[in-house]
Amino acid sequence: MHPNLHVVDHPLVQHKLTLMRNKEASTNSFRRLLGELAALMAYEVTRDMALSEVQVDTPLETTTGRVIDGKKLVFVSILRAGTGILDGMLDVVPGARVGHIGLYRNPDTLEAVEYYFKMPDHMDERDVVVVDPMLATGNSAIAAVQRLKALRPKSIKFVCLLTCPEGVAAMAKAHPDVPVYTAALDRELDAHGYIRPGLGDAGDRIFGTK
Repeated sequence: MHPNLHVVDHPLVQHKLTLMRNKEASTNSFRRLLGELAALMAYEVTRDMALSEVQVDTPLETTTGRVIDGKKLVFVSILRAGTGILDGMLDVVPGARVGHIGLYRNPDTLEAVEYYFKMPDHMDERDVVVVDPMLATGNSAIAAVQRLKALRPKSIKFVCLLTCPEGVAAMAKAHPDVPVYTAALDRELDAHGYIRPGLGDAGDRIFGTK
């Protein structure tokens, strides 16, 4: 296993992922489970977030507590399927800023083609978490991270539901400094660029499209 890969094996994460794999899961059920799973993964991804001390008045006395500055965190969604993970993570860190990268996969070359890019200001002061359900060929993730690195954020992490050895290797080769968080490392990538056993096309299952 690559040193930059972190598999979130919490029982609740694994339970929800198994339910999502079921081809009979409805669009509503799939979307709800994705939001719940993303919220659970957010706890692991933000484990090392910086804290600052503040003074707070309890009903009994004044004390010191620790808080995060959500405004320093940016969730970057790779459109369109990243939206499902984004919503769940914003439930946990509602103060986070949000960026979007629009990428589509050329069906012939499987290469990522960018069509949209919008980020908050002052990215050099922020920690970035890139979200996309699948790290398959790795082309979209690699392109997104490369684009973001030009803005010189403080740090970058990548979060996905599923990945495979091919995707992890490609990401590690292109961006060895970017940790990858996933719920499962699946067996392989097939000839069509799909993860197996996988869960199908996440975007189609989130939005009920074909």
